[in-house]
Amino acid sequence: MKRVFSGVQPSGHLTLGNYLGAVRRWADVDQHRADALFCVVDLHALTVEHDPARLRRLSRQTATLLLACGLDPEVCTLFVQSHVGEHTRLSYVLECVATDGEMRRMVQYKEKAVRQQERGAGVRLSLLTYPVLMAADILAYSTEEVPVGEDQKQHVELARDIAERFNQRYGHTFVVPRATLPAVGARVMNLQEPTSKMGKSDLSGPGVVRILDEPEAVRRKVMRAVTDSGQDVVHDRVERPGAANLLDILAACTGEEPEKLAAGYPGYGPLKEDVAEAVVELLRPVRERHAELSADPAYVDGVLRAGAERARGMARPVVDAAYRAIGLLPQA
Repeated sequence: MKRVFSGVQPSGHLTLGNYLGAVRRWADVDQHRADALFCVVDLHALTVEHDPARLRRLSRQTATLLLACGLDPEVCTLFVQSHVGEHTRLSYVLECVATDGEMRRMVQYKEKAVRQQERGAGVRLSLLTYPVLMAADILAYSTEEVPVGEDQKQHVELARDIAERFNQRYGHTFVVPRATLPAVGARVMNLQEPTSKMGKSDLSGPGVVRILDEPEAVRRKVMRAVTDSGQDVVHDRVERPGAANLLDILAACTGEEPEKLAAGYPGYGPLKEDVAEAVVELLRPVRERHAELSADPAYVDGVLRAGAERARGMARPVVDAAYRAIGLLPQA
């Protein structure tokens, strides 16, 4: 059975984009077709200014939401990154294989560094090097497939490059992974800025639908979504990004093709109404299950504890092998 790994950063409240772009596929497909590990990558959230109490709260909420979205701890392994020390053990070794140029070419580093500078905050060294930690997240588990959104493909390519370079220099140690993308809804865009993705840490509240938003809040955000000039509804991500985003969301909710959906709408009003109701109904069972799980924190803690133990058992032999291969003296 193939090994699959993916993670989500607790940098904000999970959004509709997270659900349609990745988490729903994890629950519906990936955990059933493979030996799947899913991780709350809390160490990645330390790369920018953050409130420690908020990070702890969001880490727990993220794990609870992943369970509410359908991840089954009897089927997959769900854990928190910082609970498994092998991630940081391997990260430094991989930093000794990666290059400065590779890090500085990462698109997300460039974008986040600019935002940090605009806010008057210093750019942390970890922001530059965290793609290597992400590579360690993947390679520690002999991962074959990494289900990600479009914006994360570059990170998986880096993990591939590092794995191949390590194997060539020090002997075959790592499985070389590949990224897999969902066919529809891989990148849900901000409703107010349809050329930008709908991100967890986005401060543009009106353009971001969060999984735990109340139904009326969801409807209000969708009905106020930015659309394009012209009255006809066309699926064109370049010329009509607002309409295309709404059609992509509706397609992801209903399983229909966005181009076919576009033909059924004479204007934006009816389209927005249908998108709003489709999203409300899609998220309703997730919100209800989250409420149940939140009332039983001991269950969530038990899931994460057991998940970390399983993950540790999988990662340790791989990391130990990497230490031996690169020349580190084994512990007596």
